[in-house]
Amino acid sequence: MQLFRILIAFCLVPLSLKAQHDITAHVVLNTSDHSLTISEKITYVNNTGFTLNEIYLNDWANSFSNKNTPLAQRFAENFKSSFHFEKEENRGRTDILSISDHLDNSIDWARGDEDDIIKINLFTPMVPGGRIDIYLDYKVKIAEDKFTRFGVTREGNYKLKHWLITPSVFDGTWHTYSNKNTDDYFQLPTNFNIDISYPEGFSLFSDLDVTEEESLQNSTKRIKLFGESRMHTNLYLEKLPTFRSVVTDQLELVSNLSDKKVTPAGKALLVDRVTRYLNDKLGPYPHEKIIVSEADYRNSPVYGLNQLPDFISPFPNGFELDMELLKTVTRKYITNTLPLDPREDHWLIGALQIYLMIDYVDTYYPDMKIMGSVSDFWIIRWSHASEIEFNDQYPFLYLNMARNNLHQSLDTPRDSLVKFNKNIASDYYAGDGLQYLGDYIGKANLHSAIKDYYRKYLLKPTAPSNFQSELAKHTHLPIDWFFDEYVGKRTRIDFNIKKVEEIGDSLRVTINNRRDNSMPVSIFGMNKKEVVFKKWVDPVDSIATVMVPKTDVRKLVLNKDGAVPEINRRNNTKNLKSPLNRPLQFRLLKDVEDPNYNQLFFMPEFQYNLYDGFTVGPKVYNKTFLTKDWNYRLVPQYGFRSQKLIGKGSITYTDRRNQNNLYYTRYGISGSFFSYNEGLFYKRLSPFITFAFRDNDDLRKNKKQFINLRNVNVFRDEDPNDPDQEPNYSVFNAQYVYSDKNLINYYRGVFDYQISERFSKVSAQFEYRKLFNSNRQLNLRFFAGAFIFNDTRNDTDFFSFALDRPTDYLFDYNYYGRSEDTGLFSQQLIIAEGGFKSQLEPAFADQFIATLNGSTNIWKWIYAYGDIGIVKNKGQRVQGVWDTGIRASLVADYFELYFPLYSNLGWEPGLPNYDQKIRFIVTLDIKTLLGLFTREWY
Repeated sequence: MQLFRILIAFCLVPLSLKAQHDITAHVVLNTSDHSLTISEKITYVNNTGFTLNEIYLNDWANSFSNKNTPLAQRFAENFKSSFHFEKEENRGRTDILSISDHLDNSIDWARGDEDDIIKINLFTPMVPGGRIDIYLDYKVKIAEDKFTRFGVTREGNYKLKHWLITPSVFDGTWHTYSNKNTDDYFQLPTNFNIDISYPEGFSLFSDLDVTEEESLQNSTKRIKLFGESRMHTNLYLEKLPTFRSVVTDQLELVSNLSDKKVTPAGKALLVDRVTRYLNDKLGPYPHEKIIVSEADYRNSPVYGLNQLPDFISPFPNGFELDMELLKTVTRKYITNTLPLDPREDHWLIGALQIYLMIDYVDTYYPDMKIMGSVSDFWIIRWSHASEIEFNDQYPFLYLNMARNNLHQSLDTPRDSLVKFNKNIASDYYAGDGLQYLGDYIGKANLHSAIKDYYRKYLLKPTAPSNFQSELAKHTHLPIDWFFDEYVGKRTRIDFNIKKVEEIGDSLRVTINNRRDNSMPVSIFGMNKKEVVFKKWVDPVDSIATVMVPKTDVRKLVLNKDGAVPEINRRNNTKNLKSPLNRPLQFRLLKDVEDPNYNQLFFMPEFQYNLYDGFTVGPKVYNKTFLTKDWNYRLVPQYGFRSQKLIGKGSITYTDRRNQNNLYYTRYGISGSFFSYNEGLFYKRLSPFITFAFRDNDDLRKNKKQFINLRNVNVFRDEDPNDPDQEPNYSVFNAQYVYSDKNLINYYRGVFDYQISERFSKVSAQFEYRKLFNSNRQLNLRFFAGAFIFNDTRNDTDFFSFALDRPTDYLFDYNYYGRSEDTGLFSQQLIIAEGGFKSQLEPAFADQFIATLNGSTNIWKWIYAYGDIGIVKNKGQRVQGVWDTGIRASLVADYFELYFPLYSNLGWEPGLPNYDQKIRFIVTLDIKTLLGLFTREWY
């Protein structure tokens, strides 16, 4: 060991003359247990003006070590359960054997609560310009690649990322970032010497330089790698090589990205074009090689292309591979050469990447549509979606978040972004912002500023403020708005034309900025489809007046070309020749929003209930793929069994707030007309208001609160079999809902108050789910309800609390046979009110009820459940009820089966007609099911 350290010190003499950290490591790959045995030396140089008493090291390989690390918590927050349920031996970890100095004295060290950050306590303070040699001996257990796409694969290949222990960045503040699977590992340029040994059956791929290669005894191969001023040390070891090398005039690209439709020669041409483009737009790459992998691409794909199966290709041969190479290589090009803080300053990395991608497509694929050749199909050609350019996806996907009030400021730290923003919207908004800025100051000026910035800060610590300084040198126009408002604020952009006045041969146009920001906007003069003029208006903070020529202008349009990523472009037009600014447009099926028209859509809708049978009819509505504030829909339908015209409709307005914890208020009214029994119909009309609250400072939190106020008016056909029923009634309902839904801990509480002419009642419901480290899951639900007064008839329980099957007099639940007492449809279970699964007596409570429902898993999706409660009815004593059974949770809350075992009735499988006692939950509503798959994105 001492000889090894002497050799390391000798090898590093030339490198240590440079003020960079140096890392030398001897590594042995052990395939039997998928581990790395590492002896490492870190020469840490204090490049700051501060005296250091401690040094922090990144040990991201240990972020997989248990279920409580920041990485594990992030998986849980994103509802990614595979890591939590994984066996201990398949997770990664770092076992540190020793940390010592050059004299082999042990150094005091400790892990923080994060587990992937190591604190080194120095014996003596390190003054500015000082250096220290830290020796580490440790073993890394490589995690499986199914968690992050990096690690050991099923085939026994290795994709190694963040596998070395490296110094954290200190610039007056320690940037001790834990791994949260947000691709923001922060490391300044460092010199690496790596000596790695591994079985001869593998091929090694890296963008480090191979300085020596030899075969050893025991079928072992040894390779020495060197890299100067590197920020990443990704290594790939494969049994069957998939990486191929393409050498261009600019650099050598090593990649396993491929496309069966593209020949090796065709791929080489694409690689050459991409590298030439980046060399021209940024500058020469400072290293000989760059490596990009399928895993790199899959972690940040070209969304849309990655959803297409291999046998569908609406794009020209080579386009998909070109986009994959462009996105992945561009990101590597930037992150390997500009030492920006990838957690705090990620927006600039994303902005440069997406801006270059937009410019590349404009250059080489100027007419490419987002739907490719599908846009030419007759069934698609009529839609506005068929006209959308490939580059229009960037503002569209950002607006998806902004319209849902889930957008975040670009300078939000990367680990605080909602997953959709982290993966897609934030970079897209940043790149579109550079397009906006370039259109305003001139694209040539922006191109020059980017190139000068890259050249000046190549492999040198930098920040967005340096980029701002470079931009200021290339334009006389104001640019502070871009960094202060566009980047620094969680704001949305929305302009409209407030007033137009004729002044001689000119028009005086008053422009209104409807949001709390100050940004420029362009104004177009249009003569039908011809652009008469385009003029930029300097940043507008509230109201601005601009003079424009009147000649040949029929209408004025703000932001006609969409260069400004506005939240709403439907209010940008002022028609000078007609009172109608936007004509009405009818479309079959849902479409992308066209700001030039008032759009109305038609779509067939199908439903089913026992009494109406299958129902079908047109849904007439205004909602596009992007959410709007005003939404209306009318759904007339025909019931094939009831042979009646039925249906539903609603109109809502959502007032979304950016800054307050009250993030939206929704007003609306809804109505429906369906059968509730054989030959009997109901009409329901309900005006409502919803107040929604959340922590706007941290959108990753799932904690939300709602106040729902509504008045439900029901008008039912009289039932001849029950002439004393109350067919018509009105109920005012006030409800408070608290929810904090996560994979590990799930909380939900509801307090409900109802008052009607004949009754008034209150109820409270609390749900709690806990997933323990042992993989045991506990589900608890408590419900209690009581009548304040109850003047309904004693012989009817229509408005009573239900033990197992609520009557649903407010028509809230999707019962397929709501009036059934026997048969399959009577076995449909909706967990509400008492929440029991067995059908016991008393089935209702007209005074008060309290129940506790619980379940825990026995094996995977098989649970044991139990319910216990008390029921009180007028003139009767309090009665206790209980049941137990087995729950098969195939899709939690959406598709479940309940098999009763013991209850007040005794051993239920031994009772007659047991098959009729089995209960089921089935959800056929597509929107509800989609919530299962979108919850981890939003």
